[in-house]
Amino acid sequence: MTQMTAVAFKPSAEAAQSGARLLVSTLEQLGVEVVFGYPGGAIMPIYDALAGSKLQHYLCRHEQGAAFAADSYARVSGKVGVCMATSGPGATNLVTGIANAMLDSVPMVCITGNVAQGVMGTDSFQEVDILGVTLPLVKHSYLVRQAADIPAIIQEAFHIARSGRPGPVLIDLPKDVQFELTSEPRGLHLPNEIAVAEPSVIAEAEAAIRASRRPVLYVGGGAKISGAVEAVREFAALTGIPQVSTLNALGSIPTGQDNYLGMLGMHGTPAANEAVQGSDLLIVVGARFDDRATGKLAEFAPEAGVIHFDIDPSEIGKLRSVAVGVVGDLKPNLEALNRRLADGPAIEVSAWADQWRARSAETEVRYDAPGDKVYAPALLNELSRLAGPSFIAACDVGQHQMWVAQHCEFSRPEAHITSGGLGSMGFGLPAGIGAKLAEPDAVVVTITGDGGVMMNIQELATVNRFNIPLKILLLDNSRLGMVRQWQEFFFERNFSEVDLSDNPDFVKVAEAFGIEAFRIERRDQVTAGLERLLAAEGPILAHVIIDPAENVWPLVPPGKNNAQMMHAATAEGEL
Repeated sequence: MTQMTAVAFKPSAEAAQSGARLLVSTLEQLGVEVVFGYPGGAIMPIYDALAGSKLQHYLCRHEQGAAFAADSYARVSGKVGVCMATSGPGATNLVTGIANAMLDSVPMVCITGNVAQGVMGTDSFQEVDILGVTLPLVKHSYLVRQAADIPAIIQEAFHIARSGRPGPVLIDLPKDVQFELTSEPRGLHLPNEIAVAEPSVIAEAEAAIRASRRPVLYVGGGAKISGAVEAVREFAALTGIPQVSTLNALGSIPTGQDNYLGMLGMHGTPAANEAVQGSDLLIVVGARFDDRATGKLAEFAPEAGVIHFDIDPSEIGKLRSVAVGVVGDLKPNLEALNRRLADGPAIEVSAWADQWRARSAETEVRYDAPGDKVYAPALLNELSRLAGPSFIAACDVGQHQMWVAQHCEFSRPEAHITSGGLGSMGFGLPAGIGAKLAEPDAVVVTITGDGGVMMNIQELATVNRFNIPLKILLLDNSRLGMVRQWQEFFFERNFSEVDLSDNPDFVKVAEAFGIEAFRIERRDQVTAGLERLLAAEGPILAHVIIDPAENVWPLVPPGKNNAQMMHAATAEGEL
């Protein structure tokens, strides 16, 4: 069944607007407040129209930075992120950010200028077929042919970006369309469809749960995207079923909650991976059985049936056959299931849950590593505790990304922002910008590495120009740490092209951009350093020196199932 609600929209009544001005006024009517971008020749009319508008434009120093900032802004605010760039290299520089949003289901509208229609297809200056380039990476794309169509296209683009399974939408505007005057803009009304499963399907899910003796709730990033976090938490409280989460779902169940076993997968907790492997039923909410979560798919949870909740019907049965497929919006479907469960007898899984609470306690991480070097897991755990409930980690990609996932404490899913599906280095710094603008009162910390930060370090200029009070924690092991770790264990210690010991002095680099910076080199400096980082009123960078040989543990090796985890003592003993 489908519930329908109308989306009202009226195009501006002004006479004879240019296409560029019509675009800006339409964005204003849709409630857009923040836009990230970088100007150039083919998008100049739009930038001309931005002057004096209600839109706050943030000039990033690279188009990829603009896309990542818009992505993060969307994740934290719940709104559609907006970025823009010129044609040619400007548009192609957005591509990585577009792919990132697609793989993590982030609602984003990307606006590109293009050459005039009269010279399209002639290899004119800065001409690239950006629609063709991005076709596999977007939910939808538009090449605007007439200025009068702009309001309808933008409204539809926003609707597509945030409805169903969210994702990026591209709008390509030729320069002549931006200049074109029109007095008859066309608007439209679009329905929002709320897809709800049939009651019989919910009843099947309930019956499977009641018949199970070893169930596990497997929470994916869709729980946050769909606004179903409270329903997920209610299900967990109602049933007492042990819970695990994917990387993109961290915070959906608060760290430390009863029966929450942590993240599953390649760098998941032993309790989470072992419970899933031993389960007889997986209740999968908004997850897609990503290979980093499942390990060897053929041996993943071999005795478990699957109840799969997802908005995207193509995900149901794509990688794992299901006993019950619940297609539609997660929130109303989970709420319907919760009502049925609450009206019936209690779910009896206490012995199963006790087993995994005990295993979780038995394998709890220790932070008392020997020596006087900074121990990254301990530092990150202390950071999240000192930052408190308003903490948001805007995390880059690499070893530090996994340490953040394993050791930081998260009370809500908006507190953890990272490039999950694409795993794009360089995400952290612009993501911190977007997160801080989306939630100015939060304690937003970009957590990055010496490899990742160099990929978008130019965004320090954006931080400085707009005086964005972003806190940056840079973990420096002078290596491409995750690659080095794999080379250590799976490539016979052939450390090929991972040495970054010629890194610049990051404190001096930050100061050159006008940002306060300091260094933490020893364990006894950590607490005072974190307190200084968190107390700063303006932007600040803490450059933390860590051991180049430190590894992320545990680790599921390639080609193994999630029960075959490597741990520090056993792995290092094999070398």
